[in-house]
Amino acid sequence: MKIFLAGGSGFIGGHLRRELLFRGHQLRLLVHRREARPEAGVEFVEGDVTWPESFAGQVAGCDAVINLIGIIREFPGRGMTFAHLHVEATRTMLEAARQAGVRRYLQMSALGTRPDAVSNYHRSKFQAEELVRASGLDHTIFRPSIVFGPRDAFINLLAGYIRNYPVIPVIGDGMYRLQPIAADDVARCFALALEMPETIGRTYELCGPDRLTYNEMLDTIGRVLGKSPVPKLHNPLGIMKLVVPLLQRFSFFPITMDQIAMLTEENICDGGWRETFKFEPEYFLPGISKYLRP
Repeated sequence: MKIFLAGGSGFIGGHLRRELLFRGHQLRLLVHRREARPEAGVEFVEGDVTWPESFAGQVAGCDAVINLIGIIREFPGRGMTFAHLHVEATRTMLEAARQAGVRRYLQMSALGTRPDAVSNYHRSKFQAEELVRASGLDHTIFRPSIVFGPRDAFINLLAGYIRNYPVIPVIGDGMYRLQPIAADDVARCFALALEMPETIGRTYELCGPDRLTYNEMLDTIGRVLGKSPVPKLHNPLGIMKLVVPLLQRFSFFPITMDQIAMLTEENICDGGWRETFKFEPEYFLPGISKYLRP
């Protein structure tokens, strides 16, 4: 297949690119700036996902469109908002696919996405999903949990804290559960879906085999780094709700109230996706041991 891929230069996008190329697909990759060196099997298309005129004509001739574009935090001053990059970008991608006559469409969403979500992030992801479901295209939607891999943001951030600080701040009691999944496993599901007509019209929640509390996740990372158990300082949610709104407007501050809401409400699923895709996901400890070093 020839696949038009948006968001393919990011963390998960890198894993998906390798998986698709391994399976013999050709890629047309939407980028802000063309790569200096060519990549076998990849054609780079310069454009802006929020400006359809810059790329829409390049979707023609493709067999499928994959949209991975997303942000975890808003910076309105830079034009980086959930409404802009989740909802409007999805609308643009869908329209480009329709104009080019491309029927197959895959969308990256997020575990916890629902219409009545506490976080703006999840609500915007649901709005994007609704656009996909109403598009009339042969779509598949994926909702991964926290994704880990060599270039991930979250696990590497926690590892950096554990390496450099004697005590790690924890929001609340740290007993909320998470179910991280490997980036290679997410990429494999996307690639397999292209070959599986039974995935059309379906939404899959993707999570790994480990259901860990946040405290357990920190200790697992600490174990890899030779610092387990990790000393923790639990910060009451009430105090966080007073302090964070004052500081989250500054880019140097590491967390927002939206992120706190997503973290503390838990991020787990039943693993039913394995019944369709027929493979066992990677466990968290051996997975992070491949790229975290003491």
